[in-house]
Amino acid sequence: MHNHYALKIVGFCLLTLGIFNAPICNKFNETSGNAASLKSSIDLPQIQKRKKLIALIDNSTTSYFIYKGEPMGYEYELLQSFAKNINAELKIVVVKDMNEIFNQLRKGKVDIVCANLTVTEERIMKVNFTEPLIYTRQVLVQRKPNGWQKMNEDKLNEHLVRSTIDLSGKKIYVRKESSFYSRLVNLQDEIASKIDISEVPGDITTEELIAMVANGKIPYTIADENVAMVNQIYFPQIDIKTAISFPQKIAWAVNKNAPLLLASLNTWIEDQKTTSAYVVLYNKYFKNPKGAGQRIESKFSSIGGNRISPYDDMIIAYSRELGWDWRLLASMIYQESRFNPNAESWAGACGLMQMIPSTAEIYGMDTCGTTPIQSIDAGTRYLIKLDKYWSKIITNKDERIKFVLASYNVGLGHVIDARNLALKYGKNPDVWYSNVEKLILLKSKSLYYNDPVVKCGYCRGEEPFKYVREIMSRYEHYKNIIKDTNLNEVLVDNI
Repeated sequence: MHNHYALKIVGFCLLTLGIFNAPICNKFNETSGNAASLKSSIDLPQIQKRKKLIALIDNSTTSYFIYKGEPMGYEYELLQSFAKNINAELKIVVVKDMNEIFNQLRKGKVDIVCANLTVTEERIMKVNFTEPLIYTRQVLVQRKPNGWQKMNEDKLNEHLVRSTIDLSGKKIYVRKESSFYSRLVNLQDEIASKIDISEVPGDITTEELIAMVANGKIPYTIADENVAMVNQIYFPQIDIKTAISFPQKIAWAVNKNAPLLLASLNTWIEDQKTTSAYVVLYNKYFKNPKGAGQRIESKFSSIGGNRISPYDDMIIAYSRELGWDWRLLASMIYQESRFNPNAESWAGACGLMQMIPSTAEIYGMDTCGTTPIQSIDAGTRYLIKLDKYWSKIITNKDERIKFVLASYNVGLGHVIDARNLALKYGKNPDVWYSNVEKLILLKSKSLYYNDPVVKCGYCRGEEPFKYVREIMSRYEHYKNIIKDTNLNEVLVDNI
């Protein structure tokens, strides 16, 4: 499951061996401190004007991940709902270093931080926190002894730390900028004894540390109980019963210079928590161990691997012929069929790439009898044909992709019509977003589909409008979490 953490773990081990010297670390902290002094003045009006909410979120079992091709997560789904509430598009930025999250907020690189954050007095000095989303305790994560399955509770407790007093002298691994570090420092005073607090780099996540405990690489770490409970489903060998704190608030963080955003969030959160939809969402991620277990254990989950679908190897191979990032082609196939090779539409389109019979016949296919590789092969050849057409007109590759996608969805003629309408009505005919896409939307109105420059008549333009936007949006999610790879890596993965 955690092969993709190997490089991080190596770096972490080098750090614990003392290979990285103190002056370098001190210099880094000084630089971070200077950067943190910068402040942003972006508030709700600026966010609504640009129609984009930029959120910093961590890739974890509870916050944000990809499962069977779909972006998911408790905090992600809440963010989606809030962005819609303020009429803004949600842009996700994935946390790379938890020690730098507040610096990024202060410098205006993001508008909000959503990473299962515990509210502490130290953090309140730096940022403003919303009303709490949930309450949870901090717990000690430790590995159960060998043969624990056959032990009764009393016998098991003999082998485990069950009191905070017993943490004296124990080596516990946490990030320095985490609330766990602060809690352990305070706990030393409470128990009047030294705890061996071992600092780890900011790019080592809590869930990676839990995995290290489970695999016997480190003895202890600290986690929020809600996160620990989800991870215990995958790692039954860990114990999370020893609490080291009272219940604490988990909330989102915003810049101190964004009072209007804070007020809007607080009103929205209070309203959300009274709805049945919120209860369903909370239960989905925290009260459904079977569902959580399936998501964690699936090889098509970004939590446990780097695969999007069972057809990644084919997608990677054919994306090379097309000249696309394989994750873009994967996003398109998800849009077409949700990776269901037996999918069939009301119009008779079948297979992974949902080619209609008339188009499929050109490529020698019987759509409903096609195999996954035949569907991807034919669909890719059709995309290449569309790309060749548009390459003579739209020279920018990134822009051309949107025209190709729209043409695949609704037909080349309708997109040509929309481009001609864009020329007539003063829009840029070579730009899709906010230009040609607006005219294809209007092709469902008689004034436009009866225009002399239109050759293909009526078009339900909302479909290609959403089609392009949803594929490109999902592609951004895939880029956030799923590594770019090559065919050899995937093939080795399959052996």
